Amino acid sequence: MYKILPMKFNIRITKTQNSRLSEVDFNNIPFGRVFSDHMFVVDYSEGEWKDPQIIPFGHFSIHPAAMALHYGQAIFEGMKASKSVDGAPLFLRPEMHAQRINASARRMCMPEIPEDLFVEALHNLVALDSAWIPPQEGSALYIRPYMFANDEFIGVKPSQNYKFVIFTGPVGPYYPKPVSLIAEEEYVRCAVRGGTGDAKVAGNYAASLLPARKANEKGYDQVMWLDSDEFKYVQEVGTMNIFFVIDGEVITPELNGGILAGITRDSIITILRDKGYTVTERAISVDELIEAHDAGKLQEVFGTGTAAVVAHVSKMSIRGRDLELPAMEEREVGVLAKREIDGLRAGTIADTHNWIVPVKALETVSI
Repeated sequence: MYKILPMKFNIRITKTQNSRLSEVDFNNIPFGRVFSDHMFVVDYSEGEWKDPQIIPFGHFSIHPAAMALHYGQAIFEGMKASKSVDGAPLFLRPEMHAQRINASARRMCMPEIPEDLFVEALHNLVALDSAWIPPQEGSALYIRPYMFANDEFIGVKPSQNYKFVIFTGPVGPYYPKPVSLIAEEEYVRCAVRGGTGDAKVAGNYAASLLPARKANEKGYDQVMWLDSDEFKYVQEVGTMNIFFVIDGEVITPELNGGILAGITRDSIITILRDKGYTVTERAISVDELIEAHDAGKLQEVFGTGTAAVVAHVSKMSIRGRDLELPAMEEREVGVLAKREIDGLRAGTIADTHNWIVPVKALETVSI
């Protein structure tokens, strides 16, 4: 039995009377289209967060002039809850997501959500809907915290009112097979140095949609973003950070303000260094990738992220050339990284960094 979670914020809980859990086929879950029974909501006005509550999942109304719809003050996070082999619900590094959403809030001139409130809401919500966590390997309960400007006003300035929401939904693997990438040499996002690339801002993803569609039309799964000055240095993939294994060295683009500080990225860097791998965070050019491939030294490419965990890359298109990558049976680093993350989430690998946080029981009165 886990410890009772102290109720610092007095979150009111209204349970659904009509659970949809029985309608879910956990063996066939489309990613991002199935949602659990409850959601957390809290509103910001007059300089404070007010009336935190968990309510049945459903629609809420907003004013046509809600500022997020016009000026783009909207941020989000993506995280997961899993179950250990003995059925206990678990988080992986939840406090890092609280810290990152607040970093995004600061960049977008939005109020920070108290870290304790964020974490308490997570525990309450996931404990209530823990039966929605899929038991299948590679599946999890996806958690989407987000915040948007909610002033009823047309004018370019920071909103004074905000809504913060967390909802969840069961998901299967994001990329069930290796992916193909194409280096983008025409379009850029808002993710430039001094921009919003190191924040999880809704607009960053909106700007990626057209290039991603064009990549799909050419037969590739995702865009590999390059720097906006020279279209020379790799930044990240549309949905992931990216790693390259060249002649035994693991290389990932450095955090320079233009890419997201991925929590899975950070975890995998730590894991690989613990295992004795040389992991270097630095600028890496497409010229270096082509040269390494042609010399037979480009051993692996894989992406990392909360949704994808580890996604192996089968080929990359750079400057009109398709660079085919080694077969899965020849890969070691990405396979190990995924196995370690999955093992932590299942409780089958020792948690030497204290990253795993058990979902705690509730101490509250439901209405």
